[in-house]
Amino acid sequence: MSATIYDVAKKAKVSIATVSRVINNSNLVSEKTREKVKKAMEELDYSPNAIASALTKKSILTLGLLIPDVTNPFLPN
Repeated sequence: MSATIYDVAKKAKVSIATVSRVINNSNLVSEKTREKVKKAMEELDYSPNAIASALTKKSILTLGLLIPDVTNPFLPN
């Protein structure tokens, strides 16, 4: 199972809000704390989940395409 923001916060000994601020490049985090969180993220091989981020932001960067017949190699006019 992949690491979560909670795992990173626990390893870096900071709150999940601080980890979130580091991920979102907020200027409210000191450079020392930012480096501590980034180190924990590297050690845990953490990468933010794009789907979870989309749920909180209420926007996704996904494009859908409907094709009526996948067996036809040409799209209808």
